[in-house]
Amino acid sequence: MKPVLPDVLGPDLRVVFCGSAVGPESFRQQAYYAHKRNRFWATLYEVGLTPRKFAAHEYSQLKTLGFGLTDLAKHRHGMDAVLNKADYDADALTDKIAKHRPRVLAFTGKKPGAAFMARKFGLRSCAYGLQPECIGATALFVLPSPSPANAGHWDVQPWRDLASFLKRR
Repeated sequence: MKPVLPDVLGPDLRVVFCGSAVGPESFRQQAYYAHKRNRFWATLYEVGLTPRKFAAHEYSQLKTLGFGLTDLAKHRHGMDAVLNKADYDADALTDKIAKHRPRVLAFTGKKPGAAFMARKFGLRSCAYGLQPECIGATALFVLPSPSPANAGHWDVQPWRDLASFLKRR
């Protein structure tokens, strides 16, 4: 089965950002975090992870900066409300991370982070920020979703914490 969007992965990545699934606008544009009100691209720049604000259609260029992109549900698209547990493939994600060994796997939302942590570590919940669990040497972060659907719960501080963590590693 072909993924909705191709992964952006490779060796020596600083961070792999992992969302739930490709949203409707990202599916339409065939680009990660493509909704015009999605905070992903602006936040990467604001917290100092990128030298400029990238556009969604430039997503493959993130690899040159040491960043990767994937989703927990690679073969479905839509809002979180239309996804179910069977759509999330924690084992495939674990295999990708074990193969590429980025410094950090950062979930861009509590839903994918919690779903992964429940499946892989049996945890019932997770907080934002650095997690005590790892995949090999890869640290795990859970970040607030940059989606406009999450506007009422947005907090840039965990994204700043990720940027600070990367500067120390």
